[in-house]
Amino acid sequence: MTGPAVPFREIVLKVHSRCDLACDHCYVYEHADQSWRTRPKTISDHVVSRTARRLAEHARTHALPSVTVILHGGEPLLAGPARLRLVCEEFTSALAGIAELDLRIHTNGLQLSPRYLDLFDEFDVKVGISLDGDRAANDRHRRYADGRSSHARVLKAVDLLRQERYRHLDLGLLCTVDIANDPVAVLDALTELRPPLIDFLLPHATWAEPPPRPDGSPTAYAAWLLTVFDRWQEQGRPVPVRLFSSVLSTLDGGPSLTESLGLAPTDLVVVETDGQLEQVDSLKSAYEGAAATGFDVFTHSFDEVAAHPGVRARQLGLAGVSATCRRCPVVRSCGGGLYTHRYSPAAGFDNPSVYCADLAALIRGIEERTAAACESPAVRDPGELLAAQQDLTRTLLAHLHDSLDGAGGETWAEAWALAAEVESAPAGQAALDLVLAHPYTRTWLLDTLEAVRAGRPVDGPPVERLAASVAAAAVHARLDLAVPVVHRDGRLFLPTLGEVRIGGAGEAGTALVRAEGEGFAVRAGAAELHIARGAGEGAHWRPVRALGAGGGAVHAPEATADGPGDGPVPGQVPSPEPVPGHVQSPEPGDVRGPNPVHVLLDDLDPYRSCFDAPAAHRLDQQAVDAWSASLAAAWALLAEAVPEQAAEAAAVLTALTPLAGGAPVQAGRHGYGALGIAAGGDARTLATALLRGFRRAKLRALCEVTDLYASDGSWDHRLPWQEERGKQEEAVPFSRLLSETYERVGLALFDPEFLAGVPQALDLIEEAAETTVDGKQLLAVMRKEINGTDGTSGKNGCKTGTEWTAVR
Repeated sequence: MTGPAVPFREIVLKVHSRCDLACDHCYVYEHADQSWRTRPKTISDHVVSRTARRLAEHARTHALPSVTVILHGGEPLLAGPARLRLVCEEFTSALAGIAELDLRIHTNGLQLSPRYLDLFDEFDVKVGISLDGDRAANDRHRRYADGRSSHARVLKAVDLLRQERYRHLDLGLLCTVDIANDPVAVLDALTELRPPLIDFLLPHATWAEPPPRPDGSPTAYAAWLLTVFDRWQEQGRPVPVRLFSSVLSTLDGGPSLTESLGLAPTDLVVVETDGQLEQVDSLKSAYEGAAATGFDVFTHSFDEVAAHPGVRARQLGLAGVSATCRRCPVVRSCGGGLYTHRYSPAAGFDNPSVYCADLAALIRGIEERTAAACESPAVRDPGELLAAQQDLTRTLLAHLHDSLDGAGGETWAEAWALAAEVESAPAGQAALDLVLAHPYTRTWLLDTLEAVRAGRPVDGPPVERLAASVAAAAVHARLDLAVPVVHRDGRLFLPTLGEVRIGGAGEAGTALVRAEGEGFAVRAGAAELHIARGAGEGAHWRPVRALGAGGGAVHAPEATADGPGDGPVPGQVPSPEPVPGHVQSPEPGDVRGPNPVHVLLDDLDPYRSCFDAPAAHRLDQQAVDAWSASLAAAWALLAEAVPEQAAEAAAVLTALTPLAGGAPVQAGRHGYGALGIAAGGDARTLATALLRGFRRAKLRALCEVTDLYASDGSWDHRLPWQEERGKQEEAVPFSRLLSETYERVGLALFDPEFLAGVPQALDLIEEAAETTVDGKQLLAVMRKEINGTDGTSGKNGCKTGTEWTAVR
């Protein structure tokens, strides 16, 4: 077992070892381990004090921000108010100034009274109550030793906890599943009590003592829980249900929310009433002594327990489950099931859960019922992806503002206030969206946030960029607003517009930028420059140029593609591409040739150097014309061969930046919509590179707004095209399998040679454990892209370039 032991963040403290109920499904008294018989009934002062000091020592050693202490039994309320007060006082005192203390108690509720709840209110002890549903369900197991019902007393405790003065202490209800009970009646009874949480627990069982299955169905527990899930959905999910929330979280790439599911390492230790340190309590269901470690709080630290082989076995994540589980597509969600439920006398815990079929059916059933509602629309709708990217940029800007916390000084504060003023007008809001959607805005935001987090200075250009962006937006919207913008080395750059030369080398200061007529004015001291709309390059102005249709190039001081010389409608914002968040579909018969393509040739933006290769210097007009001609020729090929992809790319790509070398086309570390392009190559080579770059950029954009996979690197995968080419296969993580497959799907539509191995790769993705709900949605999109089917190998239709060409 490799890697450091996981520190304990949660301890279960057994304050009383007896119970006032005789539940016949209790793992403490009714299962294999009977060690309770030799334990003291009540925890001693010495054990309480020693445990508190051990926990404080552990928290200090590992710098834990918080620790949870769960008071447990037997029935913990039998310890009495005085003993429980001592426990609360000892742990509160020991952890003071070291870690935040989260105190909890799990009880059957029979002894609960205002006396206890006033004590718990004093120490903020949260209370969880066990209740198995309606009276018929609860009384099936949870009875007194003489057979009397406990249901009415438990309801009285729940009602007491729901009173206004105690409601903040309510943790929720724990319900043990019995498939003999009516699942709808059980849920209705629980939700009627309006708890903050419901936790359904599978009854403890092992391969030696499997759970009852009256009808012999291997998925009886899944069927019962799915009936509960359907009713919960029908009710509108009135109460969180931990089991369901955990499955939904892991399906979407998130963490498990319960010990009984998922691959998260255990961080829990049990302290018995005699001070013995044990593993998780449920192991008592496996065999006598299964939970024992041989350690105690008097002579052993928590670190020693954390290094115990039994504890370490539950901290290994994927490596800690059986080989069968490691190959299972749902293992991220089920995690092999509760460790106890894997036990068999023959193989120990190296088995799938005794509830394996149930867990798989439950997870798949929840996915089938919720996938459509959980899917991100950005995966299927290019317009939604653009909108999500715009939201992300806005979120990053707000986060940067909060992170600066005044460190941006007056420069940032004034620009922030002016941004609000620009946004107060509809045209200004649209214009600011246009400027913020420029890909290198994202580079600026990420670089500046990184500097703030690292504690590096951010005064100067990082905080000055906001004012330049606001000024550019005001110019686009033709707002009568003077925006102060800092210029350095005699240059003032306005994103999406161009660079104004306001002084000589080494000169710095502040200029006022204001829209006027068909252009804008820049005033610095007594000097004032007037930049007309469509103005070409001159002594004081270098525009961001737009690669125009048919091989020409136009200047775009307003970043507009309304057409050279076509002025925008007053009050409307000219746009260099379809409105962010909206991708226009091609009209019937329209192949979206090169004419609709309008993209900025951005060789000025200071934040354009975000590619593997360095950005090239400013291109002369001859080079720009050559660029535009090459782009037009390449785009004509794409528009003819892959019109749908060409149409989407035409709407999305807003900036191309010349690179000084490297790969023909590169997707950099920036917002969606920019590519870096190195000179050289024929039209077909450039078309292939453009398509590859677009697919890479789009996948990166998707990964920024939704989780397509989780636990990357936990499994090894192969790339089928390596095998088809006779290359030695290499083991790759899922992220690489997905990215290369997504790229090749797009390229295969343009060049059938890229189709080799794609159907097999799609099947590997479908069977992979890492794929989330949105990852599966993307898989369906890729299958539809290549031929519209959604089967496995043998159902994908074309497998070779010849077959694909024949179909086309």
